Amino acid sequence: MKKIALEEHFVTPDLVGYGSSTSNIAQPQAWADASRRLLDFTEERLPEMDLHGIDMEVLSLNSPGIQAETDPAVAIAKTKTVNDFLAGIMAERPDRFSGFAALPLQDPQAAAKELERAVKDLGMKGALVNAHTNGMYLDDPKLRIVWEMAEGLDVPLYLHPANGVDTAHVLSGHPELVGPMWSWGIDTSTHALRLIFGGVFDDFPNAKLLLGHMGEGLPYVLWRMDSRWGFHNHHGIELAKGKPSEYLRENLYVTTSGVCSPAPLLCALLALGSEHILFGTDYPFETIEEAAKFLDNAPISEADRANISYRNAEKLLRLGDDANASSVLATSAK
Repeated sequence: MKKIALEEHFVTPDLVGYGSSTSNIAQPQAWADASRRLLDFTEERLPEMDLHGIDMEVLSLNSPGIQAETDPAVAIAKTKTVNDFLAGIMAERPDRFSGFAALPLQDPQAAAKELERAVKDLGMKGALVNAHTNGMYLDDPKLRIVWEMAEGLDVPLYLHPANGVDTAHVLSGHPELVGPMWSWGIDTSTHALRLIFGGVFDDFPNAKLLLGHMGEGLPYVLWRMDSRWGFHNHHGIELAKGKPSEYLRENLYVTTSGVCSPAPLLCALLALGSEHILFGTDYPFETIEEAAKFLDNAPISEADRANISYRNAEKLLRLGDDANASSVLATSAK
């Protein structure tokens, strides 16, 4: 079955340094292997895609990306460079690679303009945001201009984890809990909830948020959130849709990236429906082989499998026309 993968990372030699702060979360050899693969597109990545039936990857700059830059002018310049680079990779193999733009969120106005350029001029399918930007989260009023642009362009923002602004006291003395095994998921799911309670989806009801790792645990707690929201002191916050779950069911899309287990997949299916789940591998931090075999053998219907494998990606990212165009070009070249 055709597969389109959405959380597929890369980096350029110029930007490797931004990820150095996260290198201590991995075993040294694992980090070395991942670092090599992040720089590659054709020598290792494409053969693995071919071997395990991945038709297309939607590439995105590895965490934390340019968001770790403190100088807005430098961030703007480097963002344009890396988005132009990614557009070049996409142009070389439009049948195999698409992309999510990086954004210089240090300057919200510039970020909105870059999102527009990346989508309209470079053919990208949205943007991927790595957690906070120097302590600023996506619910910040200054970033409403970015959400307005994303909704107007009808493209999603993919919220991906990175190191948090600080470390919660409950994690003190336990550095093994800091990182993607545990703390990143909590940080990212909380970030997503800030968007709901911060009014982002009330202001932009057609905005679309993507979360990896089977929704960072949120599908599991929908009933509990609604129940306790009815009991909780709202502190002056009211939701236009009444319940938190309504936003998660309507505005949230999740990918299977980094979670190759039937139980959370079945939970996400029951909580959100198969139309809101898309395939991802989290390459190179997880293996393409394991992700592909997991989806092929998951205990779900073939209709749901097709939705997750490629149909939802084609619809959400409007990749169907791209795929058809590539097919026509390939046929003409024979």
